[in-house]
Amino acid sequence: DGLVWRSRVTEGGFRRVNYFIKHFIVDAKGEFSPAIEWITDARDPKIVCHPVVRMVTDMVWTRVAFRSFLAGKTWFLFTLVVFVLSQSILKDIEDDLAESTAEAATAEQRAIAGSESVTVEPENHVQSVRITIFVLRCFIYVFCLGERVVYHAKNMIADCRNKQFIDLSYARVPAYLENWQDMVSLGLMLFLLLMLCLEPILHCIGQTDGGMLFREDCPAGEDLLFMYALMSTMAMLMFFMLLSDLSVFSTRVSAFVLCCGRVVSEMMLFLIGLSFLVVAFSCIVSTLDQDSADFDGLLQSALRLYTISFGMFGGERYNQLEDSPVLMAAIFAFVATSVVFLTNLLIAQLNCAYQASYLDMLGFARLNRGKIVH
Repeated sequence: DGLVWRSRVTEGGFRRVNYFIKHFIVDAKGEFSPAIEWITDARDPKIVCHPVVRMVTDMVWTRVAFRSFLAGKTWFLFTLVVFVLSQSILKDIEDDLAESTAEAATAEQRAIAGSESVTVEPENHVQSVRITIFVLRCFIYVFCLGERVVYHAKNMIADCRNKQFIDLSYARVPAYLENWQDMVSLGLMLFLLLMLCLEPILHCIGQTDGGMLFREDCPAGEDLLFMYALMSTMAMLMFFMLLSDLSVFSTRVSAFVLCCGRVVSEMMLFLIGLSFLVVAFSCIVSTLDQDSADFDGLLQSALRLYTISFGMFGGERYNQLEDSPVLMAAIFAFVATSVVFLTNLLIAQLNCAYQASYLDMLGFARLNRGKIVH
């Protein structure tokens, strides 16, 4: 193809090969060549695995793009650590300290009543943890949320001015959202914005309890804790979905991640089939003349059938079904169709889907790296 020259003479079992890569890296003006961008935009997993293309992309990745990509991901990892600290780790520490302080206060009251001496843990530690949580959450709202608001506003305005839109399901969205990382980042921005609006600490400002600052347990804050925790859970999920972008450091890991994405549709079909069986057998079990507490009603029966499907139904509970042979027969029929048949069918589908997609996954993994390079 004119890109590789191989010598017809072998030396020690090796053959000399020359790669012509100059114009893959620089153009006639001495600037960075758009060749890699063109190859990546073609989205052909076989072309990107060509020896010359593979060599050029690996060279540009290791010597140029790797450092800038790592610098950007280092900031993302730092914000993720701050988010985990403010939402999970320090929150648990605060709960433990608050419980210890309450126990110490109870012990103090008993000691006063009994004229005994006891050491009471001060509340300064709880206050310090609350201040730390407030500072870290402010960091997330200002820098992480602010950065994403600026990024998405800039891209949306640019796409709207240039009238660049794509059809996503039944809606037209800006073209930059075609990239799934940008879509997840937009979701993360929205959840962080909702967290800011529902922040219990902000709703409890001005309501102090014994001089404690940055409370979350005031009446106004407690009403929002459930929704705030739900938004925090979704934001945490978005963070770790974006973290999967680090798989580009290794083409094998990236190919594995892409394979997982390709076979997830088979998993969704399995869950749809399982849900159909759960609804059908829940209705069947609810019509039986049985008095089992585990299958009392339609919703209760559906919950128990899901636990059976995922192996969470204890063995001693099966023994309780012996009092109702008809109910036991229905449960055995459900186990045979869901656990035995559907599970093995899922394994076969995953195996076929993996074999069909694996041949091109390494090429798609290199395409992902090519996007970062150009």
